[in-house]
Amino acid sequence: MTALFLRDIKLGIRAGGGMLTGILFFMIIVTVIPFGVGPDLNLLSRIGPAILWIGALLASLLGLDRLFQAERDDGSLDLLMMQETPLTLIVFVKCLAHWVAGVLPLVIAAPLLSLFMNMNEVAIGALVLTLLAGSPAITFIGAAGAAVAVSLPRGGLIVSILVLPLTIPVLIFGVSAVYAAVEDPAPFLPPFLALLALSLFFAVIGPFAASLALRASSE
Repeated sequence: MTALFLRDIKLGIRAGGGMLTGILFFMIIVTVIPFGVGPDLNLLSRIGPAILWIGALLASLLGLDRLFQAERDDGSLDLLMMQETPLTLIVFVKCLAHWVAGVLPLVIAAPLLSLFMNMNEVAIGALVLTLLAGSPAITFIGAAGAAVAVSLPRGGLIVSILVLPLTIPVLIFGVSAVYAAVEDPAPFLPPFLALLALSLFFAVIGPFAASLALRASSE
């Protein structure tokens, strides 16, 4: 499992630009918004948390289609299914590696990009916490979509179509938690705990659903 984890991190960084592609896409989304809404700093600070969460969500979807593609192309996916280690656990490890290689850099870049949106220190801190809590749920949801589309042409578009509607609750609770922290510290906890609950829930459901989809696609 450790070897698989490290291998997937290397593949995630190298394949198609990997980490750099996601950060650049995230940066483009955030930097274009001020040109569209104008130089109103108050408006930018109000919409900043939502824009950054949307940017992080869309950037997280970029590499999901490649989550199982390398194993599918070289035939090692069948070998993974025949191992004694449960396929659900293997998928879970691959999801963790994808999150570390492709999503965690977005969380690290978020404070710097927040400056483009004129966000204060409290909003930036809440944004980072909510991204850390909620972004794993996006990866685990995406694993199921990637498994369904692994054998289909142009799987990236199909994965985005399948995954995006399911990530809406994560987006809603993430943005709500950031706004709650800025307006009043008291209500920050309920939406933040909801984010953690979503990540824990999909950490169980996502790999299990992905393993079922992978077995179905191999038959």
